[in-house]
Amino acid sequence: MSSRAPVIWWIRRDLRLADNPALTAAVNSGAPVLPVYILDEQEAALGAAPKFRLGLGLECFARALEKAGSRLILRRGSALAVLRELAEETGAGAVHWSRLYDPQAIARDTEVKTQLKKQGVEAKSHGGRLLFEPWTVETKTGGMYKVFTPFWKSVRVRDVSSLLPAPGKLPAPDTWPASENLTAWNMGAAMRRGADVVARYCRVGEAAAQDRLDEFLQDKVSAYNDRRDFPGEDATSGLSENLAWGEISPHRLWHRGRAAMEQASQGAETFLKEVVWREFAYHLMYHSPHILTASWREEWQDFPWSQEVTPEVQAWQRGQTGYGFVDAAMRELYVTGKMHNRARMIVASFLTKHLMSHWKIGMEWFADTLVDWDPASNAMGWQWVAGSGPDAAPFFRVFNPSGQLDKFDASGAYTSRWIAEGQRNPPQTALDFFAAAPRSWDLSPEMARVEPIISLQAGRDRALTAYHDNRDSR
Repeated sequence: MSSRAPVIWWIRRDLRLADNPALTAAVNSGAPVLPVYILDEQEAALGAAPKFRLGLGLECFARALEKAGSRLILRRGSALAVLRELAEETGAGAVHWSRLYDPQAIARDTEVKTQLKKQGVEAKSHGGRLLFEPWTVETKTGGMYKVFTPFWKSVRVRDVSSLLPAPGKLPAPDTWPASENLTAWNMGAAMRRGADVVARYCRVGEAAAQDRLDEFLQDKVSAYNDRRDFPGEDATSGLSENLAWGEISPHRLWHRGRAAMEQASQGAETFLKEVVWREFAYHLMYHSPHILTASWREEWQDFPWSQEVTPEVQAWQRGQTGYGFVDAAMRELYVTGKMHNRARMIVASFLTKHLMSHWKIGMEWFADTLVDWDPASNAMGWQWVAGSGPDAAPFFRVFNPSGQLDKFDASGAYTSRWIAEGQRNPPQTALDFFAAAPRSWDLSPEMARVEPIISLQAGRDRALTAYHDNRDSR
């Protein structure tokens, strides 16, 4: 294929050229670099919205690689089988990739590394997805952190790796291996008619992510601490979408945020804490992977949550609960693939407490509908609100969606943006929900607003009774 043995850069959720240790190592080897994305069993099993957003990211990244004198090679199948085949086909002597930290990925990558080395191919994993590798952060007595504040105090003074420049050009091989066609993969198939709607609300790619960060630090960070809880305002960075697919590194957020903090920018430290909150989620997932599948706290394993997708749960999924904050948030999710963080707490509390439904139902719904889906953050967020997780909100803290609406959306800006019913001239954002929702839901903006599906007081009382009964039985 070439007089020089190439190296394979196995691309995963690191769709960027800058701040990418795996790519830097591949380029620094001096060999031609083969950028390869593999749609293996784990990637193919992604939920509808994450898989769709990954497809958009790959399409954008392919163009970025072409500008850098390279190209994106797409293959489908077992990661190990594909890498072995490519190594034999191209004579590649090494494979570099960025680490992932969920248990399935760890098991896959460990096997890949072992088998490639047996084949005589160098296999090297690199950091880059996190500020700190999970095994490098320990309490003073050893072991994992279980509470965020001590974790934050431990890492806030640590050195963070410097930013790495994007290579001007990627060294290319004399001949390229064959690639599959991204369009043929139809990554948005499960989105059905919602794909075109959600795509309009995505900001895809490394350049867009860096622009987003610039805009946030220039226009919003000073008020971030005070205004971030108001979902009707454009007061957050919106970068979770880009972080999820590695279109920007947490290192860039950290260094830029630190620089803003040193310039006495109000809100910058709160922003950095949010970056570290994500780190904490990965720390927990790495050290206690059962957080993805079971209640993190042992005493919550037998809590009597319903695991049935009841008509009430369906109403929650469809933004038809009769409570403005909940319904606006669930529609925002269906239209944009994202949801404001304050709203996430409200909808999660409503599901797990007022409706007494298992947090897994919500976590799985988010895993199917979030374009910024992240396994660690999603699991920790749901268990935090439900009361079963680390650093959890006490179960007896039941968010009142009506009271929260009065506090954080007194003007009605958020609900008006997403709920069309009852408005003479609803905005496009509210109408987009009906364009994205499945026809089988039989919804129309001309419908009357639904009545509340449950009394807030009755739901709260039922939840607290279950909590006290469960506590007393231990």
